[in-house]
Order: sequence, then structure tokens, then C-alpha cells
Amino acid sequence: MRMRPVAGVMLRQFYLMRGSPARVLPMFAWVAIDIVLWGFITRYLGSVAGTRVNFVASLLGAVLMWDFFTRIMQGVTTAFLEDVWSRNFLNFFATPLAISEYLTGLIATSILASLVGLSVMLVLASTVFGLSFFALGLALVPFLLILFLFGIALGVLATALVLRLGPASEWMVWPLPALISPFVGVFYPLATLPAWMRAVAHALPPSYVFQDMRAIVAGRAFAVGPLIGGIVLALAQIALCTLFFVRVYRYAVRTGLLARYSAESAN
Repeated sequence: MRMRPVAGVMLRQFYLMRGSPARVLPMFAWVAIDIVLWGFITRYLGSVAGTRVNFVASLLGAVLMWDFFTRIMQGVTTAFLEDVWSRNFLNFFATPLAISEYLTGLIATSILASLVGLSVMLVLASTVFGLSFFALGLALVPFLLILFLFGIALGVLATALVLRLGPASEWMVWPLPALISPFVGVFYPLATLPAWMRAVAHALPPSYVFQDMRAIVAGRAFAVGPLIGGIVLALAQIALCTLFFVRVYRYAVRTGLLARYSAESAN
């Protein structure tokens, strides 16, 4: 894989953001709103329950992690949709750009944008609401790694769906994190779910993150084995989603769908 085409994909996204503050604002605005809203909710719950439950660590920490995952996933899909909206997608593949280089450029762009959002969340949560995020210790590394890897996998899957079904299907991208959140137990233990939902949860890497995070907040030791399993599972899902994207792309080329790709296409 050549790094120069990857850098070109990233550079285009940089120019888009530099030339349009409206594209930069959501990187800060939505994460700030989430942290402020849930910060005051946890403060209120803390005043009602007293010191029996650490709502700041359990709820606000969960919101911060889930927002991090969402920004990773949407960072990949938004960079792809920018090319769709501007009818620039076909121009990329009129050049000797490989699929792996294009996907790597989208992922790298998502990483940089998500780091900005994560920094804003950490500053707000720690300075305004007193969340000691780094109190999670070394467990923070696998937590963020699993969420990052799964966000990449889901982002690649979403771009493949839009590529196959057309730009009109972009509405399917934005609700994906919300559809997954009940299964992974962002705010509650998996034991509260019915058996069929728990079965689905075991196939979703974020469920291992939030279970272990609650264990740490409660003063218990976190389980290393499930976290390793979550990392392996997320890596496998990235490989499967990438393979799916490649197959969809080849189908689009073979059937002529790629050549007809425009903002009005819904095929």
C-alpha cells in the first residue's frame, strides 16, 4: 500500500474542513452537548442517591466512551459521504487509487477527527463535572482500543451499504450506534437483558468494555480474558467488513453502478 494516495485522501478532508467551519463545528458541538447534558443528569442523580453510587464514573464515563465509538464510526462514513455528496467518489477511482488506500485514508481521517472530539469530552468531563477518567488505569487502553476497532468495522460496513444501495440509503448510517446500544449494555448490566439479546451482546465487542468498566467503578477487578476476546472479535469484524466492502465495490464496477453513482442514485 502506498502512503502518498492515503495522504491525498486525508488532505482532501483537511481542505474541506479548512474551507468550511460548518464541517468543523460538529466535531465539538455534539460531544459538548452530550457531556453537559449527561453531566447534569449524573449530578442530579448523585444528589438524590447520595454517595451510594458513583453516577459520574458509571454514567458519564459510559457516555464518554460511547461518544468516542460513535465519532470513530461516523468519522469513516462522513468522509465517504462527503465524496458522495460532492459527486467526487467516481473521480477517486478514475485514478490508480487502490481500495485499501482509500479505506486507510478514511480511517486515518476518522482517527484524527475523533481525537479532537475525545479531547473536548475529556476536558469538559474532568474540569466541569470532576470525572477522573484515568482512574480506570491500564484498563483504559483495551477499552478504547476495542471501541476504536469496532467503530472502524461498523464505519466500513456502513459505507459498503451506502455504496451498494445508493446515496438515498445514508439514513441507515446515522441510527446504527443507537440500534446497537441496547444490546451492549452501555448503561446497565447484560444480566438485565433477555436471553436472545444477551446472545447478540456476546457478538458485539463494546459489551465487554462496559461490563468491565462497571466492575472497576464498583471496586472489583476487571476480567482480562473477555477484553482480549473483544479485541480479537473486533479485529475479525474489521476483516469481514473490509471483505464485504471490497465485494460490494467489485460488484459496483462490474454492473456499472459505480459509473452511474450520483447524488440522485438510489439503486
